[in-house]
Amino acid sequence: MFKDDGKVPNNPALPALIYKAAVDFGGNDPARAIENLFAQNGWGHGQWRNGIYPFVHYHAMIHEVLGIARGTARVQLGGPSGETFDFAAGDVAVLPAGTGHQRLSGSADLLVIGAYPPEGTYNLCRGDNPADRDKALVTIPNVPVPVGDPVLGRNGPLPKLWR
Repeated sequence: MFKDDGKVPNNPALPALIYKAAVDFGGNDPARAIENLFAQNGWGHGQWRNGIYPFVHYHAMIHEVLGIARGTARVQLGGPSGETFDFAAGDVAVLPAGTGHQRLSGSADLLVIGAYPPEGTYNLCRGDNPADRDKALVTIPNVPVPVGDPVLGRNGPLPKLWR
């Protein structure tokens, strides 16, 4: 859980979930393995392959999952006053709506798979506009809780921890 720092609201009720070595690639294409895992568990909406923005940002109208397919990254969650995490291939971060995040550093081969549950609407807020934050404080509590965990499905911890 991360506190509102006055710029990045974070989520007042839902914790970010970090899964270390969550994906076993089994010799398969790592990106495809993560994409398939997320899709099988209801988090295939808006999937993308890229990195993590190097600036603080958050999504106020949708939850996000990030899976590291290749490389390593140091990522700060919770905005400038948040906590820093080191991620490697196979790690997954599930970010509830409002959670600030940014890549502080990453290996040259970093490949991240991102996705969203079908509930919610994608938006990007940078934490530098007070009007965005004011709107976010209203929208974040109304983002629906997904029925399943993007890594472990309906029996995973997300449905229990986020209700």
